[in-house]
Amino acid sequence: MPYRSRSRLVVVGNGMASLKLLEEVEAGCFDITVIGAEPEPAYNRVLLSSVLAGDTSLDDIRFRDRAWYAGRCMTLLTGDPVTALRPARNEVVLKSGQRLGYDRLVLATGSEAIRLPVPGANLAGVLTFRDLGDVSALQAIPAGTAAVVIGGGLLGIEAAYGLARRGLDVTLIHLMPHLMERQLDPVASGMLKDALVAKGIRVLTEASTECIEARDGHAEAIVLKDGRRLPASLVVMAVGVRPAQSLAATSGIDTGRGIKVDDKLETNWPGVYALGECAEHRGQWYGLVEPAYDQARVLARYLSGLPARYEGTLIATSLKVSGVPVYSIGDFDGRDAEVIALHDRAAGTYRKLVVRDGRMVGAVLFGDTADALWYRDLVTRRTPVESLRAALPFGRAYAEAA
Repeated sequence: MPYRSRSRLVVVGNGMASLKLLEEVEAGCFDITVIGAEPEPAYNRVLLSSVLAGDTSLDDIRFRDRAWYAGRCMTLLTGDPVTALRPARNEVVLKSGQRLGYDRLVLATGSEAIRLPVPGANLAGVLTFRDLGDVSALQAIPAGTAAVVIGGGLLGIEAAYGLARRGLDVTLIHLMPHLMERQLDPVASGMLKDALVAKGIRVLTEASTECIEARDGHAEAIVLKDGRRLPASLVVMAVGVRPAQSLAATSGIDTGRGIKVDDKLETNWPGVYALGECAEHRGQWYGLVEPAYDQARVLARYLSGLPARYEGTLIATSLKVSGVPVYSIGDFDGRDAEVIALHDRAAGTYRKLVVRDGRMVGAVLFGDTADALWYRDLVTRRTPVESLRAALPFGRAYAEAA
């Protein structure tokens, strides 16, 4: 139901999910205060690797300046993180000691980088790759430095690419048999590995870290569990992220893998909501931008008094990894289904389409993603594709002409 005019809305977090909510919500209905832990207002975290590589400037990844918030009568506080939530008092406490009351509270605290629990993980020269502070630290490392990036997911690959572009001697190591195993199948992953090697990055898979050796308190080398020793004055841990939920967990708010929310994005405390990378909905945690934006749209409608429910997001990953476009959606594993594949090694392109019961259920594209949205529509709308089967791997234009 509609909430009373000029209700106090406090949003904890000023990342991409938070900003999307602020863009969508009826700002005139609320006195809005936004609290960001970082000194900078919201920026495009997806493009951090481009900033590290020098392909993009900091100005290019900023979304909204402070004047935008002021123009919508929002109070933006940055560099002063929330240290305590007191839902029983409808109050948050900031590091500076300031206390803010609220009628509605939205937690958009995002996620935090994981550090491997191995000896040497906290040495000087061991960094993460998650925010602008990390990028600034990495930009200060001189060219020619031996660097090892741990983690062959998107963050690790992007960190390795950015460092290689800056002239560092980079080795990328990954625990699993192939890179980006959650987004790509083994064929596409192999093509990605070849593309990284062509850019001067050494890639080791099935490589598990035993420890990080030190000299005078600074990282000197990584030792793998198989005994190999990799010299490294810089070690970047990019092994994943976890929901930033400690504030909620210590405040009586239900948590699991993330902050638990219902279809209204509401926690077990009435009037307290969560969205984005910190939220867990129906047992599902999303670490991607698109679900966060879906959640922001739903929550904005609900807070504005309009009917809205969040029922989950079909996972689709559309990325440009180290300059190579990749895309995946749905069930692309292919088990108990028909797989249609088109692999052009010379052109460096690959398409894998998965069909079950006459309908597409998943896809992987590498090198050419021009038809990604068409394939997405076929999957999400459960369109029968039997009549398109022969033309399906060649794309929309070919299929429609046929």
